[in-house]
Amino acid sequence: MLGRQVLLLLTGLAGTAGQGQERDPGGRDASVVTVSNGGPWGVWAWPETYPKGSCASGISFKVEAPQGVMEDNTVLNGIRLYCSRGKDPSGSYTAESQSSRWGCWSEVRWCPLRGRLVGFALRVQEPQRGLLSDEVAATSTRFACCDGHVLEGPGSAWAQWGSWSPRCPRAVCGIQTRQDPAWGLKRDDTALNDLRLFCCP
Repeated sequence: MLGRQVLLLLTGLAGTAGQGQERDPGGRDASVVTVSNGGPWGVWAWPETYPKGSCASGISFKVEAPQGVMEDNTVLNGIRLYCSRGKDPSGSYTAESQSSRWGCWSEVRWCPLRGRLVGFALRVQEPQRGLLSDEVAATSTRFACCDGHVLEGPGSAWAQWGSWSPRCPRAVCGIQTRQDPAWGLKRDDTALNDLRLFCCP
């Protein structure tokens, strides 16, 4: 069973959200793919990666249904990667990083023919900054399979799609999320703000 790997992040890396490839802060022989349009709130949670020899081929999404115009909406709350070692889909691993408490998990969506996930794009609402505005940050995600197939999660039509991340040369092997904590009545909740993926070595 996969345990969580808590890695010490360099301060500069933890605060970046620019699109591109970076070195894995844990020192593994891998790279990290990011996008430029992530939300500005929250902190980076722990990275979670697969055992050597495994890679991601499926995805599910934790999404809160619309709460109403005058309510506090969060929309996208979590992302869970699924993989299977070799060609056996029955013995799958999951990698999740951190998810917020609202919403329900969708069914798993798989790349066709045991394909692999290689990149992603985020749909993010730009900060509204208004006194009565409901900030939601990330509202949906798209994942690219190695054959060009796209897996799109449920979510909201609010917000705009950003550019695709660079592609992992081989496949995705881990995930890290930027989560805004639950504020309750103290402040507007936004849940998942940003995402980075770890590429297989």
